[in-house]
Amino acid sequence: MMSRTWAYLRVSTEGQDNDNQLAEITGKGFDVKERHIIRDVVSGSTPAMDRPGFATLMGKLDEGDRLVVTKLDRLGRDSIDVQTTLKKLTAMGVEVHCLALAGFDLGSAIGGMVMQVLAAVAQFERELIAERTKAGVANARAKGKVLGRPVALTDQQKKDARQMVEQGHSYRSVAKAMGCSHATIMRACEAI
Repeated sequence: MMSRTWAYLRVSTEGQDNDNQLAEITGKGFDVKERHIIRDVVSGSTPAMDRPGFATLMGKLDEGDRLVVTKLDRLGRDSIDVQTTLKKLTAMGVEVHCLALAGFDLGSAIGGMVMQVLAAVAQFERELIAERTKAGVANARAKGKVLGRPVALTDQQKKDARQMVEQGHSYRSVAKAMGCSHATIMRACEAI
């Protein structure tokens, strides 16, 4: 069987476009047939094997195939996941190329070493982002900012809603009068 070149493209949300990833891959000289392009819309924090598109790809790859990704995070959510994914692909006889790593075959000795260093750096970066986010939330709370979804009803409105329901009004009519959903009224009445 002739080896095939596959491209795995991932973006985090529906509004994002992964065509730039494909352009980058083909721009580096990789010839990828349309049927060998796998596109995923899933968070980078999802392990590779839990990504629907990646799981489909794993079922289609054969020994001697080549898999091309633009960045290391396409192969997993953290250093351990990337290494686990790479080991599976290497055991299957699949060549893995990452453009961000100068296109090295990640199954080679130098590609593996570079991949491990960069995976560790990427994980460190994610941990720094998480720390900064946590510090930002703590700072906002310290300044008195209320985080999360705004409350639908004040305590007085909840009390009024319970009284109206007790007087025989339906949840829906109370909700309409208070400008909220009937589920909000139901929760307010159940929270007694």
